[in-house]
Amino acid sequence: MRKLITNRNLIIVNFGIVSYFILIWLIKIYKIDSVLIGVFREMLTIPFLLAQIVFLVIGIKYLIKNKRNLITTFSVLALAICTVITIGSFF
Repeated sequence: MRKLITNRNLIIVNFGIVSYFILIWLIKIYKIDSVLIGVFREMLTIPFLLAQIVFLVIGIKYLIKNKRNLITTFSVLALAICTVITIGSFF
């Protein structure tokens, strides 16, 4: 498990999750209404929400235990901001 969580993998996953939610936000802003996009949005939103929380915890633990890298810190910070905005949109 330790070998799977590297700087590179954590950065890719964090920015992937943030990019997904930015894409969802842009689709809403520009009112793009397609059946195929709606299907993928419905199928992927809950797994990405759960992954957001899981990788935020993993990222924080990784930053505490390992040497801090600027890009890794930025990706975890971006994920934390995205998580707050996403979960805050429910209330």
